[in-house]
Parts: sequence; C-alpha cells; structure tokens
Amino acid sequence: MEKKFDPSHLDVKAFAQSAGVLEGATPLGQWPRVMDEQTAAMDDDTLVRWRLQGRTEPATGGADEIWLDLTAEVALPMQCQRCLTPVSAPVLAERSFRFVADEATAAALDDESEEDILVLSREFHGLELVEDELIMALPLVPMHEVCPVAVQMEAADPEVDAAQARPNPFAALASLKKLPSA
Repeated sequence: MEKKFDPSHLDVKAFAQSAGVLEGATPLGQWPRVMDEQTAAMDDDTLVRWRLQGRTEPATGGADEIWLDLTAEVALPMQCQRCLTPVSAPVLAERSFRFVADEATAAALDDESEEDILVLSREFHGLELVEDELIMALPLVPMHEVCPVAVQMEAADPEVDAAQARPNPFAALASLKKLPSA
C-alpha cells in the first residue's frame, strides 16, 4: 500500500525514503505572501505550479542523506518598471535541500557547505517552503521585453529649462576678471 503524504504536514524522512513526489497547481489566491508581491490586477485563473520530490543519497560511513527537490513557477502580475503598465513576470524556483537531524548539525554544516541545509521534521510544511522560494525568486525589476507603449526616456521640466536659458551670474563675474586693470 502506498503511503499518502500531505505537503502541509510532511514527514520528510519517510517521504525521501519512499522517493515520494507531490505536485499541484494551486490558485495564486491561496499563497498570501506571494500575492502581496503582485502590483497589478490578478486573473482568477493564475496558478502556482509546484513539485516536491524526496530522495536519499548514499553517504560515506553513515546513514543515507535525506534530500528534497523543489520546483515551483507562476506568472505573477506585476508592474513594469520601464513603462509602468502591468506585466506578467515569470517566477521560477528550483532548489534542492539536504536535511539533517538537528539545529546544531545544520548550523555547523551550513558554514562549510554550499548546499541548503534544513532540519528534519515529521511535520514539515512543504508549501511554506515553496512560497518562501517563490518570494526569493521574484524579479528585482520586472519589465516587458518590449513595452506595449512608447516609453519617454527623458524628463522635460519647464522650470529647469527656464533656469538653463538665463545667463549664468558667474559668467558675468568671469568677464569682469578678464578686463584690463586700471
């Protein structure tokens, strides 16, 4: 009999040992922290596609390492920073996490390894991890490849233009300095 896993209450070790896979397409409205990042109106059919896959890797001289591979993607409605119109910004998160027995081990390994280290839990919230990774994968400056409207690349300020048209008072002083002294 195959064990059912719940991504909100995931026993990571059992999930990895069974090479479990969980995946789904969840409406964006169910991801409140990701929704807070959108700056444009959302379509009701915007979906977050996610996948969690557990695996074990043999370790030299010890128990197998527990791993969780995460993939998530969404087209998030944001504001283009060039033309200030709505843009559908693709957000893709792909990460692998290694799990260890306790906080002390995680802290020790975190300093010396390049991989992401988390602490094993029988009640791990996989969907919160998906949401965290999507937030970290957000574009810093969302923009269209080609903006749908003409973008004004310079600012015109009548006060600045008028100030530049007036003679520079220091130029008049410079001309006095050039006069022959009497």
